This record gives sequence, structure tokens and C-alpha cells, in this order.
Amino acid sequence: MSVAEEMRRRLQALAPLRLELVDDSARHAGHAGAAPGGNTHWSLLIVSAAFAGKPAVARQRMVYAALGDLMQNPIHALAIVARAPGESDA
Repeated sequence: MSVAEEMRRRLQALAPLRLELVDDSARHAGHAGAAPGGNTHWSLLIVSAAFAGKPAVARQRMVYAALGDLMQNPIHALAIVARAPGESDA
């Protein structure tokens, strides 16, 4: 299973209504934590009812908890946009 597939599988714990995951690793070549072949730097957009009424820090912690040990290896950086349903994408 690829890193992206495993991330998507684990994020299902948050019952996402929308999940967009992008491997940004190529943009970070030569940067600390970048590895040949990617899978280290990611951008995530996730919309879930689980985020309703929660501040941004709590939402990020929920994502980190869902991803578990992937946050130590292979993920080096993760840009998170976490929204509740009905919140603007802007």
C-alpha cells in the first residue's frame, strides 16, 4: 500500500465528506526531510462533521491522531486545511 493510500485509509476515521491529498515532495527537493521518490511533504484538505465547533488546533490534532506514526515517518511536513461542512473553502 502506498503512503497516500495509507493516509487516506487512516483519515477515514474522521468520516470525511471531502478529502484532497497532494504529494508536494517534488517542490521540496533538497530540503531537510525530503526523500528521493517523495512521500514526505503533503497538503491536505479535509471536510468532516467531526470538526464542527472545534478550533483549528484541535482539528489539526485530530488529523495527527488519525495518521498516527506516519507523522514521524515518512511524513516530514503536512499542510492541513480542516473544515466542517458548510464552512467556506476561501
